[in-house]
Amino acid sequence: MSPAWPISYDDLEPYYLQAERLYHVHGLRGEDPTDPPASGPYPHPPVSHEPRIQQLSNDFARHGLKPFHVPVGVMLDENNRHTSKCIRCNTCDGFPCLLDAKSDSQVCAVDPALAHRNVTLLTNAYAERLETDASGRCVSKVIVKRNGVREEYTADVVVASCGAINSAALLLRSTGDKHPRGLANGSDVVGRHYMGHVNSVEMAISKCPNSTVFQKTLGVNDFYLGSKEWQYPMGHISFVGKLDGETLKAGAPPLTPGFTLDMMASHSLDFWLTSEDLPDPDNRVTLDRQGNIVLSYKPNNEEGHKRLIAKLKDLLKQQTKCPEHGHNCHVGLFARSLFVGQRIPLAGVAHQNGTIRFGNDAKTSVLDANCKAHEVDNLYVVDGSFFPSSGAVNPALTIMANALRVGDHLLKRLA
Repeated sequence: MSPAWPISYDDLEPYYLQAERLYHVHGLRGEDPTDPPASGPYPHPPVSHEPRIQQLSNDFARHGLKPFHVPVGVMLDENNRHTSKCIRCNTCDGFPCLLDAKSDSQVCAVDPALAHRNVTLLTNAYAERLETDASGRCVSKVIVKRNGVREEYTADVVVASCGAINSAALLLRSTGDKHPRGLANGSDVVGRHYMGHVNSVEMAISKCPNSTVFQKTLGVNDFYLGSKEWQYPMGHISFVGKLDGETLKAGAPPLTPGFTLDMMASHSLDFWLTSEDLPDPDNRVTLDRQGNIVLSYKPNNEEGHKRLIAKLKDLLKQQTKCPEHGHNCHVGLFARSLFVGQRIPLAGVAHQNGTIRFGNDAKTSVLDANCKAHEVDNLYVVDGSFFPSSGAVNPALTIMANALRVGDHLLKRLA
């Protein structure tokens, strides 16, 4: 069972809206059947489906589901393509955008921040450890190795935002007389309860090619909280960016011909399935004797994920027949399909969260409700590590919204 959060959705809701504006999110409020209440619309209309994806959406709706346009952050203006920064290309997912049209943190947050004279970005800098004063209640030094040279920094407030794995590692490296198990780790919670979701990529391959360029526009949450056959949550169905032969090569058997992978990719629909994993204290970040990061993880809550995959496969077998190949092809999607599935391995840590959880009880959490360390008065941790539970969707927007919320708290503190 996942623990409750020390704040409510209402505490975060206005910051979700701020984050959606900051990151140029496109979507249609209320289309997702699991949408919570919101005080305003998305700042931009949903990104349209290309024909193959629209056909799939229609087929899902025909079977009583409520498919929706996945909220995405891109600087796309489909009504004015000649002035649109985004050109809707096939390298959006997993690649940096050479046009700065993808709403990532560098484009939307870091670069604008650097326009202010009181903001400095240090590159080639590694935060080795945090040191405290004699009381152990205040970070007095940030020890950094930059271009091989040790440097020390001081500040009234120190914010760690290294990601759930590296923020935990930083605190574990920062031992001292007052913090022998790692900084702010009197509870022995730092590094524990690592979560990264149960994720799979499922390819449905047909005789007809899939000419979709920007595939990541459709989602299904009808089974997020369960189904008639299974009363427990299963998760979220959406798409990855369109796969190509180079992408498939990483998981293909050795010596698989490149043209075979190219052919598979050009005839596939590429689904991304996410289920919640539960916060297990033994799924954790530790350091070995040499100080290297060790990530220990045993998957859990797998039954719901297996049932979600089975639901998708069943849906694909019921789709509209192809006008060219009939039920032996599958344009709408496929009555007889070849499914190629791959569980995302431990190295896939894009959704990392949960290693420095917040809560009201200092015995079972590291941070308070404002993401300040219970045991250190000027240390905050603001990344995915504060999550007590992971849900079954990408954690990015919640991380952004919480950062804005904590930012308002810090403005009051520093005023």
